[in-house]
Amino acid sequence: MALEFTDANFQEKVIASDKLTVVDFWAEWCGPCRAIGPVIEDLSKEYAEKVNVGKVNVDHNPQISVNYGITSIPAILFIKGGKVVDKLVGAQPKANFVKKIEQHI
Repeated sequence: MALEFTDANFQEKVIASDKLTVVDFWAEWCGPCRAIGPVIEDLSKEYAEKVNVGKVNVDHNPQISVNYGITSIPAILFIKGGKVVDKLVGAQPKANFVKKIEQHI
């Protein structure tokens, strides 16, 4: 199951992690966000041992969104070693996520 990242736990769960972390910035009212939700869940199961996969609700955690300059959602950041190493914006096929993950693990 995808993790829930918040303003309170982002430093510990994402920035301080030594694993690649896939962060899905989303909102309940966002249709494309809901469309990729099952893909994010699948990735969290398939890469459970290798990659942290989670979601940030932009309505509930505005500080993270501001910090990363998120202006449109869904926005998916790939963070490793505390740095953004890749990014996808908009609804994407699962293969695009897998390609980015495989490049960075």
